[in-house]
Amino acid sequence: MPVPSGQVLDLMQHRLQRALRERLRYRYVKPVVRAQGDNFRIQSPCCSRNVDPQGGMIDIALLVPQACGHWSLCARDHASGTWITRFDNQPLDAALELLCVDTERQFWP
Repeated sequence: MPVPSGQVLDLMQHRLQRALRERLRYRYVKPVVRAQGDNFRIQSPCCSRNVDPQGGMIDIALLVPQACGHWSLCARDHASGTWITRFDNQPLDAALELLCVDTERQFWP
């Protein structure tokens, strides 16, 4: 899949940031959305101190584009330092809903 243009990346980044304002967990921190090629990495201060006792920035999620405008949503396994696909082939709105609600704390540890 080709890397999107700068304008498309900017629009996607703003859309993701806007959606993250509606999340249920840790609403008092400001996550950061970073474009990495055609992926989007979401980082946030570690409020729970479960991953970083000093409360530094940690990886929360990675959105990876799939065919037909769908996305894979990956969570960070902080112990192994790897990304684990939690939801595959999701429409963007569904992936964002899963990320923002996160009832099983797969993304916001």
